[in-house]
Amino acid sequence: MEQALMEQNNPAPAVRMLPTYVGSTPHGTEQGDFLVLELGATGASLRVLWVTLTGTEEHRVEPRSQEFVIPQEVVLGSGQQLFDFAACCLSEFLDAHPVGNQDLKLGFSFSFPCHQTGLDKSTLISWTKGFKCSGVEGHDVVQLLRDAIQRQGTYNIDVVAVVNDTVGTMMGCELGAGPCEVGLIVDTGTNACYMEEARHVAALDEDRGRTCVSIEWGSFNDDGALGPVMTIFDHALDYESLNPGAQRFEKMIGGLYLGELVRLVLAHLAQHGVLFGGCTSPALLSRGSILLEHVVEMEDPFTGAAHVHAVLQDLDLSPQASDAELVQHVCAAVCTRAAQLCAAALAAVLSRLQHSREQQTLQVAVATGGQVFEVHPRFRSILKEMVMLLVPECDVSFIPAVDGGGQGVAMVTAVAARLAAHRHLLEETLAPFQLNCQQLIVVQAQMREAMIRGLQGEASSLRMLPTYVRATPDGSERGDFLALDLGGTNFRVLLVRVAKGSVQITNQVYSIPECVAQGSGQELFDHIVDCIVDFQQRQGLSGQSLPLGFTFSFPCKQLGLDQGILLNWTKGFNASGCEGQDVVCLLREAIGRRQAVELNVVAIVNDTVGTMMSCGYDDPHCEMGLIVGTGTNACYMEELRNVASVAGDSGYMCINMEWGAFGDDGSLSMLSTCFDASVDQASINPGKQRFEKMISGMYLGEIVRHILLHLTSLGVLFQGQQTQCLQTRDIFKTKFLSEIESDSLALRQVRAILEDLGLTLTSDDALMVLEVCQAVSRRAAQLCGAGVAAVVEKIRENRGLEELTVSVGVDGTLYKLHPHFSSLVSATVRKLAPHCTVTFLQSEDGSGKGAALVTAVACRLAQTTRV
Repeated sequence: MEQALMEQNNPAPAVRMLPTYVGSTPHGTEQGDFLVLELGATGASLRVLWVTLTGTEEHRVEPRSQEFVIPQEVVLGSGQQLFDFAACCLSEFLDAHPVGNQDLKLGFSFSFPCHQTGLDKSTLISWTKGFKCSGVEGHDVVQLLRDAIQRQGTYNIDVVAVVNDTVGTMMGCELGAGPCEVGLIVDTGTNACYMEEARHVAALDEDRGRTCVSIEWGSFNDDGALGPVMTIFDHALDYESLNPGAQRFEKMIGGLYLGELVRLVLAHLAQHGVLFGGCTSPALLSRGSILLEHVVEMEDPFTGAAHVHAVLQDLDLSPQASDAELVQHVCAAVCTRAAQLCAAALAAVLSRLQHSREQQTLQVAVATGGQVFEVHPRFRSILKEMVMLLVPECDVSFIPAVDGGGQGVAMVTAVAARLAAHRHLLEETLAPFQLNCQQLIVVQAQMREAMIRGLQGEASSLRMLPTYVRATPDGSERGDFLALDLGGTNFRVLLVRVAKGSVQITNQVYSIPECVAQGSGQELFDHIVDCIVDFQQRQGLSGQSLPLGFTFSFPCKQLGLDQGILLNWTKGFNASGCEGQDVVCLLREAIGRRQAVELNVVAIVNDTVGTMMSCGYDDPHCEMGLIVGTGTNACYMEELRNVASVAGDSGYMCINMEWGAFGDDGSLSMLSTCFDASVDQASINPGKQRFEKMISGMYLGEIVRHILLHLTSLGVLFQGQQTQCLQTRDIFKTKFLSEIESDSLALRQVRAILEDLGLTLTSDDALMVLEVCQAVSRRAAQLCGAGVAAVVEKIRENRGLEELTVSVGVDGTLYKLHPHFSSLVSATVRKLAPHCTVTFLQSEDGSGKGAALVTAVACRLAQTTRV
């Protein structure tokens, strides 16, 4: 099985492992009328069925069917004869059951080894079961049937799916006995199928989902693998068959051969004087004189003896009294071996399922079908007993097929119709998230216009705030610097030592009690200074006055490098007497209250600027900072002459764009969906930070949740069952997008993540949730890329360059942890800014190291000015 799945053809695998392109099992909600044509399921006959699926067990409608015997001259004739006969039978059946002019969906059960390349494309590999029609092997049997239906020209019949009887058996399994993911047929021939992880099927080149694989295990042993258990009777039967050397496993199990094996054994024993007084008869020596039904009758523990006499007399034999018991032993031995071999092969399938899904106990239903199961009651019990012995860790239910698999073929057709309808609704829902290049060019242009207006002091959704950082590091910075990083209930004090070619950081984390965070401003800043003093003492810095950079991650209006007016507290802080005040002054006043402490506060720093400066020390081309985490923002080095609010015409100024608010003027409304609107309305700041709400980690999970709710209401997801967990705001964390989209996760792991949230889902649901996550995160990355493209193109045009080489320092959990976000941003920038070579550098400690480097650069510039 493993060799064939991986397409290791040297040596040729003993089983074919053919994908059937059935990717989903039934939900139980499928509805509609379907036509089924079965060929090869029951020997030299075909059957036509009309199956009505109601979507509920309570209102089940029995299928109508008609069987047609295929004449022997057709079985051994041309392919056109066979398919014309099939089309004629379809017309005869429909004539007797008037259906009007409706278009009919047909499922074609074709029970022979085929190479399937689509749900409705299947090439016959070789005939079995006594069929030998010319001109069919190597051809698409669906097309041959369509051509015959067209030649008949009576009804509008669309062949939707070609299904082998084994798959039909699995798909027709009654729901409710655990997932039915294995089908087993023991009829004239034998085969099995099961739901395999698509990533294991090399022929599909798929990473996600499952697909039904037809094992075609009848050919197992064609390479002699079962040599030790093959008998002289198996060899004799194989030699006399229509296909010597082929389908050897089938010839030890299939109902077409069990009677023949019994006949060969009885003839052998008679010839050796063990049976019938050493006498044989021409009938006993004739192929096909003992059939499966004879074997079943003779093996019956209650009436078997009488049947033995009747069968043997029909063979012109005169059995003695002791012969009946011996004949019954022979029948039992042949059938027991068949059941045990079948159990061993099924155990291999179940063991593979258990290991590939990494389940300690596999609970699975096996749908069984075929004449041997129907007429031989002991076969099922032996099979079940042996399976329990071989794979005790599997909890297996054996479910008889409904209507010989015909219902299952209709179900395959119905599932295909359901999936197609759901696919249409999913694509329709996600279409607004699929941004084309022209839409991204428009976003880029709009951001460029908003940047220019903001720089000139005109009305704009981009505030374009000067940070008074006038240069990036040039590598000559040296010295020891202190940095403070205040942005939440924990804050850090850092000692940053900048030497030639290296930056060494020592830091200590301090907590801010809630009573301090919500007390007076004086208490808060006194606490901060106490922590700085403690840090200095721990590091042996007491009495030293080191330059200090202050990363203050709250909304501020900056008036100078060391002047920042707090606009409003966020993140649970509410210290009184601070809003509207210069936070650097508040810190300096607290330093003054603490006598014998000298601290030189040089700069107040935004975390985005810190990110740019942190990367700028290692790469002199780094002139833009980008954060994509819980929120999003960007900064870049602008020509000072373009900044209307700051005097001067030469040099540069780092601009804090505050680009999360881009689009608050309605310029992004053409890209906003109803799901964005729902998230915005439920936020604490409706109508604000519209760009941020389409990009950042705080909101992507919520967008996904609203899409999932919508798809559930349409019946596309979770069988239309609304669950309480999806109604809970913020339950779908953005980190789940990163986990679900990870290339290293199998579909079962994606399901586990969603099941941990309380969602009951199928593999199809998991795949669709994955697609939703991909659509939302792809749009976020593309919008972010359009923004970056607008910035780097402005830098290039500012400098009158044909080509620009620039680096972007990046921080934020979404950018760093999402498996595809960074590559999508980069690809978008390459497309929208083809004249810019942009390198993205992941920042290390932008809020700490970056703040120290802002301070270091300020000290370098001040020293240069003094000189």
